[in-house]
Amino acid sequence: MDKRKILILNTIIKEHIKTGIPVGSEVLVGKYKLDISSATVRNEMAELEELGYIAQPYTSSGRIPTEKAYNFYLENLSKKKLKPTEIENFSKLLKEKDELSFKQVAKELAKVSDSAVFWAFHQNNLYYTGISNLLSQPEFCQTELIYDISKIIDRVDEIINNIFNEIQEKPQIFVGSTNPFGDFCGTILVKYKLKNNVGLFGILGPMRMDYEKNLALVEFINNKIIEK
Repeated sequence: MDKRKILILNTIIKEHIKTGIPVGSEVLVGKYKLDISSATVRNEMAELEELGYIAQPYTSSGRIPTEKAYNFYLENLSKKKLKPTEIENFSKLLKEKDELSFKQVAKELAKVSDSAVFWAFHQNNLYYTGISNLLSQPEFCQTELIYDISKIIDRVDEIINNIFNEIQEKPQIFVGSTNPFGDFCGTILVKYKLKNNVGLFGILGPMRMDYEKNLALVEFINNKIIEK
């Protein structure tokens, strides 16, 4: 893709991550002050749609990114800097690296990421929190998706058990069809070793989760856990 298409696609993705609603050409030109005419933006969006990077979810002028778009976006992902308050809060919570502390970290992580968080202290001991954050996302208000999410929640322990040995000791991002939790979700997972124990934690959200922010959170927490 040329630079103009990349700019438009990345802007659509960032706006959709923020709002959860389809993005129209007028939003790109007006809100983001792109130095491109509305007509040109519409033409580029039509080409991006033909290439499979954006789609029209229903009859509207707006478009949403596809799984292909998110995978393209993730190839050049930059991490956000955490706020000083976030660094301070997580650092305090991780002074004691025990199960109780990790549960508190999971709760804070769910709040900051506005997503669900699960934590396997080892392969058969699972804690999760923030399910209400997941269900409050606009794309999960559809009846059929609420049912799909409910099925995932019922099977979280089974899913984690199945993938536990495959997860790496560095953060991994799973989007759509690669996501063990469902093709409508995004997940960031990481496995860690602490003394003689191996654990795993991660964030589960919609496909449009804020990957820049959430990856920075997961990396910071993981580094705090494994630091000597």
